[in-house]
Amino acid sequence: MHADKIYRNQENRRFCKKHGIRLSGPPLGRPPKDAQISREIRKQVYQDEVERNAVEGKFGQAKRRYGLGRVMCKLANTAETAVLVTFLVMNLERWLKAILFWFFYNLRIPSQIGSPLQGRPGLCIEI
Repeated sequence: MHADKIYRNQENRRFCKKHGIRLSGPPLGRPPKDAQISREIRKQVYQDEVERNAVEGKFGQAKRRYGLGRVMCKLANTAETAVLVTFLVMNLERWLKAILFWFFYNLRIPSQIGSPLQGRPGLCIEI
């Protein structure tokens, strides 16, 4: 689970350990003496941060482009629905882009292949 530093306290770590949840970030306390273990921990922390950056970036995009930062609902149910609809629209836009890219890419390929007569003077009229 990716969590901000403020939530990586002993109580939350105990809860996660009890339920078999791996909490991102370095462990509390002194660093281990073994250099290999320390290197593996740093590598895991780095990978966690890379994944976290992608997630945080999507939330930032939702706030900037889709108005997620302006949700002012009084009921928790309504606010949850607004957030879900925002992410649904984001996913639909991504899928639409992929479909349109695939469609126009496949439309473009046959025109580049050309006919066997293309490039021979007098046999094919180029438009």
